[in-house]
Amino acid sequence: MNLFKFILVRFYFVFLLVVVTSPIVAQNFLSARGKYIIDERGRPVILKGVGLGGYMLKEGYMMKVPFEGQQYVFEQNVEALVGKSKAQNFYKSWLQNHLTKVDIDSLKSWGFNSVRLPMHYKLFTLPVEKEPIKGLDTWLDTGFELTDSLLKWCKANEMYLILDMHSTPGGQGHDLPISDRDPQSPSLWQSEANQNKLMNLWAKIALKYRDEIYIGGYDLINEPNWGFQDSTDKSGGKEKLNEPLRNLLIKITKAIRAVDRNHLIIIEGNGWGNNYQGVLPPWDNNMAVSFHKYWTINSQESIKTFLDIREKYNIPLWLGEAGENSNTWFNEAISLSQANDIGWCWWPLKKIGFNNPLEIKMNEGYQAIINYWAGKGPRPDTTSAYNSLMELALNTNAKNCIYHKDVIDAMFRQTKDSTTTPFSQHQLPGVINAVNYDMGKANEAYSDRVVSNLHITNATGRVTWNDGRIYRNDGVDIAKDLKGSKEDLIVTNFETGEWLAYSLNVPAAHTYNLQLKVRKNDLKDNALIEIAIGNSIKHQIQVGLLEDWKLSDVVTLKLTQGVNKLKIKVLKGNIQFKGFELNQ
Repeated sequence: MNLFKFILVRFYFVFLLVVVTSPIVAQNFLSARGKYIIDERGRPVILKGVGLGGYMLKEGYMMKVPFEGQQYVFEQNVEALVGKSKAQNFYKSWLQNHLTKVDIDSLKSWGFNSVRLPMHYKLFTLPVEKEPIKGLDTWLDTGFELTDSLLKWCKANEMYLILDMHSTPGGQGHDLPISDRDPQSPSLWQSEANQNKLMNLWAKIALKYRDEIYIGGYDLINEPNWGFQDSTDKSGGKEKLNEPLRNLLIKITKAIRAVDRNHLIIIEGNGWGNNYQGVLPPWDNNMAVSFHKYWTINSQESIKTFLDIREKYNIPLWLGEAGENSNTWFNEAISLSQANDIGWCWWPLKKIGFNNPLEIKMNEGYQAIINYWAGKGPRPDTTSAYNSLMELALNTNAKNCIYHKDVIDAMFRQTKDSTTTPFSQHQLPGVINAVNYDMGKANEAYSDRVVSNLHITNATGRVTWNDGRIYRNDGVDIAKDLKGSKEDLIVTNFETGEWLAYSLNVPAAHTYNLQLKVRKNDLKDNALIEIAIGNSIKHQIQVGLLEDWKLSDVVTLKLTQGVNKLKIKVLKGNIQFKGFELNQ
């Protein structure tokens, strides 16, 4: 054998030995490497995701119900109203409409690269107490089929799907709605059978999806909140050891690794995902630590605990849930996360409510049902109630939802760009609605006294940044005009020091006459309003007591060709502002 052949043979046997004896390395999967989540090329990945809340698990606040917020309580009330058969039709229509390919295509076009699926275990297996043979698991097709469809849509868009066990057997905490927990039955922590079912379910999921590269990871237990040592610590936020949580997470990981060594394991601490005392150190080399962030100030200090965890254990972080706040807060939180190389996932994509990318419209019939449940209206007849519920299910379809472009603008463009952009195109001459001020950051597109809810940091009650909670998600207070058309929207509580900016695209230089449509909110002295173009103050207008939408005095403005920035500021007083006219 010549030297070349000898070297070649030796290289082959060394290569074979390395392949056979080396641990399995995930080649095309998201994985943890040091402080980063990386892709198949070893490049750090910043996950930009959204949680599909309300889909597999209907939390009460998303449904606007006046009673306990667990899904099973909602379903009991629905069935009492329309009967079990009609209720089942409603649930089926809900799942068919709430999430479709259009949703995932839209998320991709807006800039998201991942989604988090909050799973209800009951769609995948029976509860322990309903198993026909004690100790054995019955597998249900519904959950897997829904997940398969979602995965298909994600793969088509090259987006990662993170599977999140949002509702565990028995429920993982005292916050009942987030896990659909019945407090009269043993919780996850009080039942070995529930824990075994959860482990077996994760093993089943991992076996099915172990080769799917667009499964981004397994989020094992959403927001545990349980006092193990101190039963009065309902949230588990003060627990020092968290031994039952750590032990169960390790057992679930072992069950997954028995069939799947490819996928990222994501863990959450106690206290709604944030208390990691006793949970760490890590026990797997392909793990990430998730934390959740709501209603706190967006400062480096606010995430220091988790940055310290990343540094100490050399493990990636993921902001697995955040949201339920204003555009200003969204922008600040995402900017903070990305500045620290942390991926994020917003909550939720849609609900009945305005501070998310999509809003499910509240139909009049469902409102009547809510009124009945709250004791504020008559019981709807079965047919009317059923039709209203089915209409609500159809309203969950993305094609029927209200798209809040200002939310998406705050989450993406405004994290890179501080300029303002028109919310709508204004025709000149013409009437411009007050609520259609520019899109942009606070103190760039508008100024308002309250721009976000920081009630946890400030130890105050919850703060409403938009008093009417409609149309837009900024600090600007928007409401329906109770004295005008039901569809007319106005800026209300427009008060001293607040201002709004409007980008006007002027086709040719011209002098325009401007008149405001305003109405005072009080009987005090005249309000004073300032009109400016760019940084140049042009006029001040006094507003007396107006009982109806009357036009203010005329002021003249010389507008140049191109974009002119018009700013309307309240120097004194508190007014309602409907809009303004610009005429030649």
